[in-house]
Amino acid sequence: MKKPSFPTSRTGITLPAAATCRGLALALFLASAAHAADTPDPARFAPCVAELKSGALARGVSGAGYERLTASLQPDLKVLDFLDYQPEFRTPIWDYLSGLVDEERVADGQAMLKQWGDTLKAVAARYKVDPATVVAVWGVESNFGRNFGSRPLLTSLSTLSCYGRRQAYFRGEFYDALKIVDAGDVKAEQLVGSWAGAFGHTQFMPSTFLRLAVDFDGDGRRDLVGSVPDALASTANFLKKAGWREDEVWGYEVRLPAGFDASGAGRRNKQALSAWAARGVKRIDGSPLAGDGSAGLLLPAGPKGPAFLVFRNFDAIYGYNAAESYALAIAHLSDRLRGAGPFATPWPTDDAGLSRVERREVQTLLAARGHAIGAIDGMLGDASRAAIRVEQQRLGHNVDGRAGQKLLKALKESR
Repeated sequence: MKKPSFPTSRTGITLPAAATCRGLALALFLASAAHAADTPDPARFAPCVAELKSGALARGVSGAGYERLTASLQPDLKVLDFLDYQPEFRTPIWDYLSGLVDEERVADGQAMLKQWGDTLKAVAARYKVDPATVVAVWGVESNFGRNFGSRPLLTSLSTLSCYGRRQAYFRGEFYDALKIVDAGDVKAEQLVGSWAGAFGHTQFMPSTFLRLAVDFDGDGRRDLVGSVPDALASTANFLKKAGWREDEVWGYEVRLPAGFDASGAGRRNKQALSAWAARGVKRIDGSPLAGDGSAGLLLPAGPKGPAFLVFRNFDAIYGYNAAESYALAIAHLSDRLRGAGPFATPWPTDDAGLSRVERREVQTLLAARGHAIGAIDGMLGDASRAAIRVEQQRLGHNVDGRAGQKLLKALKESR
């Protein structure tokens, strides 16, 4: 049966079919008023920044420093669009990992292990965190210093302090960013990063910087932007304080028996290895579980995909960015840097994700078909996704803006 259609306001709000003209007008007015109330008013920014001064002074920012650092601030309302979007939670796990842990990043990471070997050895001696894990964080967070992010932190954080959700949280980060600059650790023009305020080689939030950043190169400043030693040591210090254990692995891939009941799975639901062994869980090579520790069973794509037993060190990585897919990317990259191969169990999809090399190939093919996608950088942003949707429509594919192996193959065949 065809559903009845309902009148819709310009704001996209569906209205009752039985509404009278008077009721419809009232509903439209209320919808418009709500829409206006939700629209950020740039005029509110300057008074808001002025009001924030007392909080900054209470956190230790000097009055002169506050005036100097905020005098020319203007809101960047575009950052509000990112508040409800996190790729760790929205991107299929096979897409997320294929772009973060590919052969290119493994090769770059192994080169960094050699280039910074002496520093990493000294960091490991002091903080008891192995070089591969520290370098894996560096690789995932900023591609080994190649991508810090481009948004001025004071602009982003002041905007988020005055508009949108979680203003109290972002005000704390804004105050701490001001403290970092006011103290002379990092210059204001160097303090650029993500929309949310993370910055530097290993992307610390300002509050994390103040708690855990260290001056490892001995120049008197904690500089995660200009000093690789400071960034690597600060990351190791973070993991150590998060509970890292030098004598443990983060976890490993396992094989589940046929018909396995996955109801007890979960990172937090740790059980003795003997308990998992009794349920038929084995190492991925078929060998039995051994040891006295306890682990949680991680099933990032359900019981038909790769399965992992994860220990406390996985939780320490998780503390860096509270997403299991993120922690798995760091953990897997660290294993690859030690010489391990890809996961043995394939992801449960018939359209696997693309490496960054393959994403650049997709962009090249899109550009060749006349799409204006900007730089060929392997970053599939709005322009690339719009072009992908056009090509998916032409090819008869599902139009979702996602680039996978099927799209790459089809584009190559239709050149």
